[in-house]
Amino acid sequence: MPPTYEIRADYDRDTIVVYQAYSKAIATAALASGTFAPPFSFGRMTWIKPSFLWMMERSNWGQKSGQEYVLAIRIKRSGWEEALSQAVLTHPERGVYRDADDWRRQFESAVVHVQWDPERTLRGESLDYKSIQVGISRHVIERYVQEWIVEITDCTPVVRKIHRLLQDGHSSKAKPLLPKERSYPVSETISQRLGMKLR
Repeated sequence: MPPTYEIRADYDRDTIVVYQAYSKAIATAALASGTFAPPFSFGRMTWIKPSFLWMMERSNWGQKSGQEYVLAIRIKRSGWEEALSQAVLTHPERGVYRDADDWRRQFESAVVHVQWDPERTLRGESLDYKSIQVGISRHVIERYVQEWIVEITDCTPVVRKIHRLLQDGHSSKAKPLLPKERSYPVSETISQRLGMKLR
């Protein structure tokens, strides 16, 4: 079994894939521009997720209102790691912060949030190890949109195909369609910041 806290992602030497789900209007504009553009909001936090199956849990396989289009966003690893290096956890984990007040002070001024939630199976069951979600605030979004994004791909067709196979009881045919995700290496500093060695 993987470690409790581990980043798993589809990545290469220079880039990493994260997922977001949006309405048709936002997705269409992003695909046409090669990055996010209005009506995408630059004034609110946006959450990116490197786990495909956690994105499926969050969007219910693209069935939730406003999340019908699932996008694979390939971003620079340098940007991803810059975000992680500024992240503050959404909970005051012991071993990361001196105390609750220390966490609260950091969280209130944080420009990037990190939350760990149970990873999911192909059928949506919770696993014993965690998946990372990274919240990028309005203070960082412009860099994400203008500098970090390399490519945006519409993976809605494959999402719908996998979902249809699962509904028809063909999980063995669905599994090979999943992205190939593997453990993503991070520095000791980032590992400590994200609480990855707490258990």
